[in-house]
Amino acid sequence: MAEKVQKVGVERVQGFLYYIDKQGDVSRAKMARGGKKGGKTEKVAKVGVKKQAGFLYFLDKKGDVSRAKMVNA
Repeated sequence: MAEKVQKVGVERVQGFLYYIDKQGDVSRAKMARGGKKGGKTEKVAKVGVKKQAGFLYFLDKKGDVSRAKMVNA
């Protein structure tokens, strides 16, 4: 089960991969398609989330930063 960490409300654009970068901000990169390489990364929102070990941080369906506990197999 995921828990919301920070409300951001990022509007997603099709063809981009959204992720939480090392600084805890929301970034995006153009996805590689049909043999073409992806694009450079760009910051979408400056959030500054402090990451904790053992959690996976991601952008949820509503465009907010959420986290889920990682299961070690």
